[in-house]
Amino acid sequence: MKHTIFLSIVLIFVIIGCKSKNTSHTHSHLGNTTHHSHASTNYFEAYNLSDENYGTKTIVSIKNNMRIMETNALPNHKTGDFPRKGNPNTISAQNRTYTIPLNPAYTGKPTWIREPGVALNGVKFEPGTAEVVVCETGENYRVEAFQDLIDLGLDFNHAHVQPTGAYHYHGTPTSVIEKFDTGKDLVHVGFAHDGFPMYYSKSGKYKSSYKLLDGTREGEDCVYENPMQTLNVAVGGHHDGTYGSDFEFVAGSGDLDECNGITINGEYLYLVTNEFPYISRCLMGKVVTEERKGPPRNQRERLSLDDLFKRMDENKDEKLSKDEVKGPLANEFTEFDTNNDGFITIVELEKSAKNRPRRKN
Repeated sequence: MKHTIFLSIVLIFVIIGCKSKNTSHTHSHLGNTTHHSHASTNYFEAYNLSDENYGTKTIVSIKNNMRIMETNALPNHKTGDFPRKGNPNTISAQNRTYTIPLNPAYTGKPTWIREPGVALNGVKFEPGTAEVVVCETGENYRVEAFQDLIDLGLDFNHAHVQPTGAYHYHGTPTSVIEKFDTGKDLVHVGFAHDGFPMYYSKSGKYKSSYKLLDGTREGEDCVYENPMQTLNVAVGGHHDGTYGSDFEFVAGSGDLDECNGITINGEYLYLVTNEFPYISRCLMGKVVTEERKGPPRNQRERLSLDDLFKRMDENKDEKLSKDEVKGPLANEFTEFDTNNDGFITIVELEKSAKNRPRRKN
């Protein structure tokens, strides 16, 4: 009888132990069984991430072969103090829903996109900037987030805030990497909009295939403007990484492809790197979302006269007054105002620009 009672007790503990093990969430990815932080959450499945300290609320569900992320886009970690020098905006909750393929389809054809993906905490990745240096001679240079020309107010997470209040990462998301580190070299930090996962290599094992261009830049009488300042810029000189056009993709020069992707153990993924492009500027999988696709990268980015005209036409009356024009155009207003009515129309701008001789560098 005693032996029977003893065996029954042992059997109960064995059953309890087995049930306890079955409640642990793990997943096999890249050939490793990974135990996650945040109560061993499997971020390849549905999950709920909330943090009362930072107000984070991100819920991910799996429906119809899609990963649905509903988030207020508030980071689950410390940030720099905002507003701050170079960034006058305040972080505020957003209302975002991302629909991401559960089974991504690799195409091998790069699709350029402004927001390539979203971190596991619901904060978006947006490596490029909206800052442009415009030259009178026609060249336009998109300013990179990491440079010494303009202070964009980035914090220690290589992030800052848009006027909408949206906090976003321009480079390696330091605190995300710390939060989701499981002890492996590859840290799962998010998902690209084509469905492929995004990782960061703590060892820096995988190298980008982008290199700085040789030679020097072209452009004269160049100006950078924002609502707070106007800055005359000398763009001449060697390509030092200040602008996105300073870089070119050289296949085979590194480990990663044009979109900072690589296949490891038969699985394609994107790497966030400490070097350009930092975060992928394009996607190699089929993109379901049509959100904010960007133009193909050119060696020198040019904004059309129509784009420049719309940017300066603050009151949207389809004509530019002396108070609206800025930079070199303001100094030569009368030359473009061909009918001398005190305004410049898009027709006058295009006609005058076409007839103006191009300056030699």
